[in-house]
Amino acid sequence: MKMAGRGVLVVVVMLVVISGFRVEGDGSSHKYNEREHVPLYANKVGPFHNPSETYRYYDLPFCAPENVKDKREDLGEVLNGDRLVDAPYALNFRVDKQSETLCRKKLTKEEVAQLRTAVLKDYYFQMYYDDLPFWGFLGKVERENKMDPSEYKYLLFKHIHFDVLYNNDRVIEINVQTDPNQSVDITEDREVEAEFSYSVKWKETDIPFENRMEKYSKSSSMPQHLEIHWFSIINSCVTVLLLTGFLATILMRVLKNDFIKYSHDEESVDDQEETGWKYIHGDVFRYPKHKSLFSAVLGSGTQLLALAMFIFLLALVGVFYPYNRGALFTALVVIYALTSGIAGYTATSTYLQLEGTNWVRNLLLTGCLFCGPLFLTFCFLNTVAIAYSATAALPFGTILVIVLIWTLVTAPLLVLGGIAGKNSKAEFQAPCRTTKYPREIPPLPWYRGTIPQMAMAGFLPFSAIYIELYYIFASVWGHKIYTIYSILFIVFIILIIVTAFITVALTYFQLAVEDHEWWWRSVLCGGSTGVFILGYCLYYYYARSDMSGFMQTSFFFGYMACICYGFFLMLGTVGFRASLLFVRHIYRSIKCE
Repeated sequence: MKMAGRGVLVVVVMLVVISGFRVEGDGSSHKYNEREHVPLYANKVGPFHNPSETYRYYDLPFCAPENVKDKREDLGEVLNGDRLVDAPYALNFRVDKQSETLCRKKLTKEEVAQLRTAVLKDYYFQMYYDDLPFWGFLGKVERENKMDPSEYKYLLFKHIHFDVLYNNDRVIEINVQTDPNQSVDITEDREVEAEFSYSVKWKETDIPFENRMEKYSKSSSMPQHLEIHWFSIINSCVTVLLLTGFLATILMRVLKNDFIKYSHDEESVDDQEETGWKYIHGDVFRYPKHKSLFSAVLGSGTQLLALAMFIFLLALVGVFYPYNRGALFTALVVIYALTSGIAGYTATSTYLQLEGTNWVRNLLLTGCLFCGPLFLTFCFLNTVAIAYSATAALPFGTILVIVLIWTLVTAPLLVLGGIAGKNSKAEFQAPCRTTKYPREIPPLPWYRGTIPQMAMAGFLPFSAIYIELYYIFASVWGHKIYTIYSILFIVFIILIIVTAFITVALTYFQLAVEDHEWWWRSVLCGGSTGVFILGYCLYYYYARSDMSGFMQTSFFFGYMACICYGFFLMLGTVGFRASLLFVRHIYRSIKCE
């Protein structure tokens, strides 16, 4: 108990540390005097429709300052693909500029071809001014009244105008505009001379500094969008809850009739034909096959459920405000490392309750069950990113930090959790004695098989979340901003409840036809929502997005497969735990010889 208490204390301390985590610019106070330098960093460039395929800003032949300095970044920022460098523009506080020359540049044929490809693929740039993000496109393709792509005209913008709002000594907002009239034609492969320039206009505003980030969440919380969002969620939830209530009523009535029938059977002297869930009481608590893998699934699933809950806790207290660069990734890495003790404890204690003998091997399996596929996926995708010279490729130092976190935090806590689970000496609470030999399962129709049951089990929870999935995908794999975490939390809780209920219902129907192998089935049925989410990934990629290219495709399906696998483990654990409570309850309610 002391060890568990200390573990909770460590987690709470780390949550407090992360909740206080804010990425600051060089002007850490965000207060400036007139004409004072305000930090401006160029982040990355890339195709607008491929959010993972981003490159360093100076990979393209832009005007660059004499000494380009990289900004020191946190772990989460690097994982997010941010690579901040000094930008060439000088936007000093409250200094207007009409048309300041940035540089005169002679673009070679190769550079013109490179920029033309970037314009064709809708490349955008991202910068941060006093930690405020802003974006702009590099150029545009004139396609008007031209059917043949060879007749298209490619224009590179050479002038940028900045509108900056301030309140007293604080920067509140920045907007960038590009003027198509001030552009250079890069249609042909020939050397081009261009003069790049910029202008700045400062305007006063009464928006308080504390509210300056609200602009970025307006798109997701505008009254009409918010109303549609809430209406869709409520509609989905009401439908699911009605179906759940309908099934619950049927299940309770059937159970009530079963209890009456079995109590009458006990009072009757005549021999009754043995049918129904009562008569497999000698097999229902028979331990499942592959108990080590089964325990590892429950351990990993419990850890991922704890991780999700902690992330929601941080989200609801406002840590992940829009463009708090890297906070989410930092939190995921740190909390996953700290919750590994939960996985070790759950897996080992479950394994020993199931009369397992080699708990050390079980602990190794638990540690690798989710991390293993994630590590292999990362290795492949990082290699792809390196081949593309993209910012998604992690530097050696960052990989070393993650390996050290795993070695010094994750693995020791996993082992400590395993030792605590071994010493807990908890026994499996079975209300009925298990017979020596398993009862034969009668022949069952095809729809009672594992795959059809998984399809039925996954559909209802998926229908509760699929509306919200679009908003999440548009945020993670697009440029929309997700800020309404309260809705997401409600949907997550409904997902847990519906998964638990539908798995319980299917477990009852399985036992009612005298199929006692419900342990693995409950895990597979509970986790089947992960398979549905993977199916939604296919639909989203081909029907709702404009992503293309090998790198973006591999990143999307690689990481989404890992996330869906995580959902499978987490919801499979929920399904089994709910089914175990239910099965124990109904077999305690009858007399078993």
